Amino acid sequence: MVEIKDPENTIIMELKHGNVTIELLPDVAPKHCERMKELARAGKYDNVVFHRVIDGFMAQTGDVQNGNTGADFDLRRAGTGSSDLPDLPAEFSKLPHDKGTLGAARSAMPDSANSQFFINFNDNHFLNNQYTVYGRVVEGMEHVDKIKRGEPPMEPDTMISVKVAADV
Repeated sequence: MVEIKDPENTIIMELKHGNVTIELLPDVAPKHCERMKELARAGKYDNVVFHRVIDGFMAQTGDVQNGNTGADFDLRRAGTGSSDLPDLPAEFSKLPHDKGTLGAARSAMPDSANSQFFINFNDNHFLNNQYTVYGRVVEGMEHVDKIKRGEPPMEPDTMISVKVAADV
C-alpha cells in the first residue's frame, strides 16, 4: 500500500476492481485540483460512468451532469455535460502526459475544462502543452487498465465513489 504524503491532495477512487489512489498536483494546476476536491466532497463523481474509453489511449469520465447511472441516465448524452460551476482556465505545464497521469478533458477551447477528466493508459506525449495535467495514479493503475472499452462502452464502468483522502 502506498504511503499518502498529503491526504488533502490525494484522491481515493473506488472502482469495481479495486481502489485507485491519485496524487493531485496543486503546485502545477491549483484550480483543477481544487475543482476535483470540491466535486468529490459534494459526491458529484460518485457513480459517474467512464463514457469514453479508448484502448491504448485513455479512460474519460467526470460528466457529473449526464454521466450518472440513475434512472434518468442516457449513455448517448454522457460526455456532453459538466458541473454547474464555471469553466476553468487552462493550467498547462511542462509535465508530460505519461501513463497514469490525470488530464483535464475540454472542448476545442483551451479554457473550457470543468468536471471531466481522463487517465492515460500509456504515455500520450502528443497531448503535452495542450491539456492540463493535474494528478497521477500512484497506486491501482491495474484497476484503471481493466475499465471497459468503448465510445461509449455498452455497459460502462463507473467511479463507485471518489473521496479526498483527508476525509476518509
